[in-house]
Amino acid sequence: MMRRNGRRVRPFLLHAEVLSCLKILIIEDEEKTAEYLRNGLNEAGYTADWAANGIDGLHMARENAYDLILLDVMLPEMDGWTVMERLRIHLQTPVLFLSALGALEDRLRGLGLGADEYLVKPFSYAELLARIRIILRRGQPQSGNVLSLADLVVDIEKFRCERAGKRITLTNKEFKLLVCFLQHPGQVLSRTFLASRVWDMNFDSDTNVVDVAVRRLRQKIDEPFQNQLIHTIHGVGYRCEEEP
Repeated sequence: MMRRNGRRVRPFLLHAEVLSCLKILIIEDEEKTAEYLRNGLNEAGYTADWAANGIDGLHMARENAYDLILLDVMLPEMDGWTVMERLRIHLQTPVLFLSALGALEDRLRGLGLGADEYLVKPFSYAELLARIRIILRRGQPQSGNVLSLADLVVDIEKFRCERAGKRITLTNKEFKLLVCFLQHPGQVLSRTFLASRVWDMNFDSDTNVVDVAVRRLRQKIDEPFQNQLIHTIHGVGYRCEEEP
């Protein structure tokens, strides 16, 4: 905690920590391009994973909850067209094609398969970042820095949480965990997913750090109120949603 004008204030970096809950998968076989993308996304406040071929990329997309996928077309083992087709069988994760194939028929094919955007290489990083932000805004029903569910309201910028008009004090990790839940309403989030998003760590089945944090968060935002928002999905993880 820092002090400003004699008052205790939270570090500004906390906002960047919350933004890092947004996770992007890069499916790209060229290592230099992938590293360029990942470094740029990290600097912009996102968390980014990388898969070097289509099969690994498809597997990672199915096993993790990503907010966006950056997908190349010319990939080893499975091309981007096929990855896109198989993704759309079960997932609606936003996809942005990044490809050297710039012909009109290629762009139309990508969009026709269900991609949200198609950007031709070489591209301006500023344009890529702008398109990423547009796509993420489309998929985010909440506006600005304020997230809400039922009578729960969270203001990311102000580090403020209220339920039914009552102010709730949270630790940094509790706040980041709650934001992660609210950014994926109704989705089942595994312990592995939560550990990677909130603690930036690989989940160890021998540790109960996630369960302890969720329990403490529930004690503050659920137990004092009639309707519960965080639900345990036994053997899988947790889901945040309003009970019918």
